[in-house]
Amino acid sequence: MSERLFRHRHPVFSGLLVLAAIMLFFWGGITFFVSSLTSPSQAEIFARQGIGVVDVKGVIVESEETIEQLVSFRENEKVQAIVLRVDSPGGTVGASQEIYEEVRRTNAIKPVVASMGSVAASGGLYVSLGAAQIVANAGTLTGSMGVIFKFANLEGLFEKIGYKSEVVKSGKLKDIGSSSRPMTEEERQMLQGLIDIVHGQFVQAAVESRAVPEEKVRRIADGRIFSGQQAKEYGLVDQLGNFTDAVLLAAELAGIDGEKMPQLIYPEEEEFTIFRLLTGKKSQSLFHQTTVSGPVLAYEWTGIFR
Repeated sequence: MSERLFRHRHPVFSGLLVLAAIMLFFWGGITFFVSSLTSPSQAEIFARQGIGVVDVKGVIVESEETIEQLVSFRENEKVQAIVLRVDSPGGTVGASQEIYEEVRRTNAIKPVVASMGSVAASGGLYVSLGAAQIVANAGTLTGSMGVIFKFANLEGLFEKIGYKSEVVKSGKLKDIGSSSRPMTEEERQMLQGLIDIVHGQFVQAAVESRAVPEEKVRRIADGRIFSGQQAKEYGLVDQLGNFTDAVLLAAELAGIDGEKMPQLIYPEEEEFTIFRLLTGKKSQSLFHQTTVSGPVLAYEWTGIFR
C-alpha cells in the first residue's frame, strides 16, 4: 500500500502520527533549551572545587549508580571530600554491602562524612558505617541492625482455589521457601544459620568501623530502632547535626580553610530524553523496585513502610 493511499484510507490515524511527531520535535527542542540554561556544562563542573554530595535515598535495591558516583568523585581532584547523604530504611544485603565497601575504599583516599536524614536504618546505617564520621539529627530514626528473610505461605489460599504445585528437585532443600507448603524444621534451621552469619557481618562492620566493643554492639543489634541521639550514646554516630554540619565537618577533615559553606558538587545529571525516561538507569531502578520478587536477604527496616 502506498503512503498516499494509506493517508487516504486512514486520515485520522495519519493525522495523529503527524501530531505526535510535531509534539516530540517541540518537546526535544524545549528540553534542550531549558537544560542549556539551567544545567552547568561538564567544563564548569570540573572547574569547581569543593565537597561532593552522593545521595542514598529510598530502598536500596541496586548499588551501581552510587558506586559510579563515589568512584567519579574519588578520582576528581576538584572534589576534596564527600558527604554521603543517607535517607533510607535499608534494602538488600548485597547492594548495602557493596556500597559500604566502596565508601570505605573512597574514605581511604579522601574524607567521607555520612549525613543521616530522617531515616537511616538497617542498610541505611550499614552504608554509613564506611564513612570516617557519621552525623545524625537527634531525631533521626536509625538502628534496626538485623537481617530479614520473608516468605509467603499461600497454602491455604491454594487449597481454596484448587491450585496444586508439583515439584521435581535435585535435593530436599532445593525448593526451600516454597509458598505452596509449610517450611520444615530443617529448612528453618538452615535459614536461621544463614541469617546469623549475615547478621554477624553487620555487627562486625559496626565493631571495626566505629571501634565499639562487640558485646556492646550485640546488645543493641537485635533489630530495635533508636534515635540519632541514642546512636551517639551507643557510639555508632560521631556527632549530632544536620546536613550543613556534615558539610562543614567534611571541609574540616579535608583541610579546607574558612568558615563559609564550601562549594557543593553534585553528580552530573544526564540530559533528559524520552528514550532515557523509558530505558535509563532511573527507570531501571524503578523497575527493580516494582518487580523484585521472591525472598531476598535484606538489611531493611520494614516498620511502617510495609
